[in-house]
Amino acid sequence: MGFTIAIAGATGNVGREMLNILEERGFPADTIVPLASRRSIGQEVSYGEKTLKVRALESYDFAEADICLMSAGGTVSKEWSPKIAAKGCVVIDNSSAYRYDSDVPLIVPEVNADAIEGFTRKNIIANPNCSTAQLVVALKPLHDRARIKRVVVSTYQSVSGAGKDAMDELFQQTRAVFVADTLENKKFPKRIAFNVIPHIDVFMDDGYTKEEWKVLAETKKMLDPKIKVTCTAVRVPVFIGHSESVNIEFENPISADEARQILREAPGCLVIDKHEDGGYITPYESAGEDATFISRIREDATVENGLNIWVVSDNLRKGAALNAVQIAEVLVNRSLIQPKKQAA
Repeated sequence: MGFTIAIAGATGNVGREMLNILEERGFPADTIVPLASRRSIGQEVSYGEKTLKVRALESYDFAEADICLMSAGGTVSKEWSPKIAAKGCVVIDNSSAYRYDSDVPLIVPEVNADAIEGFTRKNIIANPNCSTAQLVVALKPLHDRARIKRVVVSTYQSVSGAGKDAMDELFQQTRAVFVADTLENKKFPKRIAFNVIPHIDVFMDDGYTKEEWKVLAETKKMLDPKIKVTCTAVRVPVFIGHSESVNIEFENPISADEARQILREAPGCLVIDKHEDGGYITPYESAGEDATFISRIREDATVENGLNIWVVSDNLRKGAALNAVQIAEVLVNRSLIQPKKQAA
């Protein structure tokens, strides 16, 4: 008997990607239940060769489900995740609502899978921010080898991280440039077409944005609270794929060649690093792929034991949907949950 998987926010970019990945990876699900708000009732989504009709989140009985992949935003999650969890359905939440709750494990399976056992405290597991997920996949094996002291990250984040409306705005503004039409800024505070915006999420009192703070807080929670992290998050006119320039300072010596070999063998990592034209990854090439790609691995001569790396990943997959499904796979593979139908 397989599992019953509910997907809250099934009509969004990430929700649709969750459906694709569940089918691609052959997740042991007998029943897939796509859920959204009442205005989306009856809308159709694809699951492999099947077409499923969307049901209302508000009226679904989660006592029937084993796992809920929650991708409906923080406000919805704060209201519904505790209610769903109380029904005996494990919530894997893609929003920031529970990431910083000490009773909720924040999980990237390649990094801290063992922490998942803490889910029993609230029956909720948090998925990290998209930019943090790919970062810690690359940092974990290097930290294990040489102990990271400090990380300086500059992100180059695609518009899909801000949702479908943001993708539409980039498309419409790009078209407007070519036809000499009026450009409108709705989703972003400034024009995104042929431009970059050093501002993601709200500004905080110290001048950093919430997005930049998330990278700091989540890296410390998942990897090591002793690591010093600073970040500048930038939105770029790319549809899918987040890129990061990462400067790392270690406690112990590590060469670029050694780091390259460690990352080649690390789970979830794929090294593309040739010292030649095109011998590196770009976000365009990462779209639709599961790996965290790493390029431009080189030593930083300005600090003792320093490295620079370039990290790229499909933010809708590893940064969101794929990581959530991988968390569900850990629950199943470690026999931490059993199908309710089977138990009955």
